Amino acid sequence: MEVAIVVLVVAVIFIARSVKVVPQQNAWVVERLGKYSSTLAPGLNFIVPFVDRVAHKHSLKEIPLDVPSQVCITKDNTQLQVDGILFFQVTDAMRASYGSSNYVVAVTQLAQTTLRSVIGRLELDKTFEERDMINAQVVAAIDEAALNWGVKVLRYEIKDLTPPAEILHAMQAQITAEREKRALIAASEGRRQEQINIATGEREAFIARSEGEKQAQINKAQGEAEAIKAVADATAQALERVAAAIRQPGGEQAVQLKVAEKAVEAYGRLASEASTTLVVPSNMTEVSTLIASAMKMVQAGSKAG
Repeated sequence: MEVAIVVLVVAVIFIARSVKVVPQQNAWVVERLGKYSSTLAPGLNFIVPFVDRVAHKHSLKEIPLDVPSQVCITKDNTQLQVDGILFFQVTDAMRASYGSSNYVVAVTQLAQTTLRSVIGRLELDKTFEERDMINAQVVAAIDEAALNWGVKVLRYEIKDLTPPAEILHAMQAQITAEREKRALIAASEGRRQEQINIATGEREAFIARSEGEKQAQINKAQGEAEAIKAVADATAQALERVAAAIRQPGGEQAVQLKVAEKAVEAYGRLASEASTTLVVPSNMTEVSTLIASAMKMVQAGSKAG
């Protein structure tokens, strides 16, 4: 009975030491008699009891590593307090176990030295503008070295860049001066645009007034021309009617009578004037003589008037 119990206990111990259940996203390194034997994948695994042993356990998840803050000196000899965070992942459990005694410390130290080297090649202003470039160079440098440690560096992010207090004060003064400069430029541009708008408005108003005056003069000239044309047309029509009337039967006699009346009126006006010498034809009974004399008297009266 006691032997059976001992055998049962030995069997339980044997099974417990030979069966290994590896969690997801983990890798266990097995050594056989002190030498690397295999890497156990997630799930149920079997090893040889008392011969094999699990020497190292690694998580294959992405690991965030806070890189301690450090002082870096820029190209223009300015001190910067730099704080960052590194993200890496174990990709080879065997190398992570035997490539470095402590790959976490190795990655941290390499991140710090690489960061100091990258910032040392940049001026102060560039360190604030080129964060992405700094992060990329740090990742590239660490990832190349970390291959021997079975580690893949995914990314590095600068959390904070803190220059000395006097540098911060000078930067703030520079920013204030730049903003004041922009405000003055904006104000002068506004005044300039205002003057341009006023001059443009005055020019357009002057052009509009001159165009109006020009159109008014054109309209006036066209009106006067139309009036002259209308008078000329009326006179021409009157002459045409007179000529037509003369050609009618009795028209010539009517004209002679009208001329005789005008002649008599002219004689009357001339006779009333003391300074006028009146010449009377000898034969007043002849109508033609009277008309001729009357026409002369009309002309004389027109000159005297």
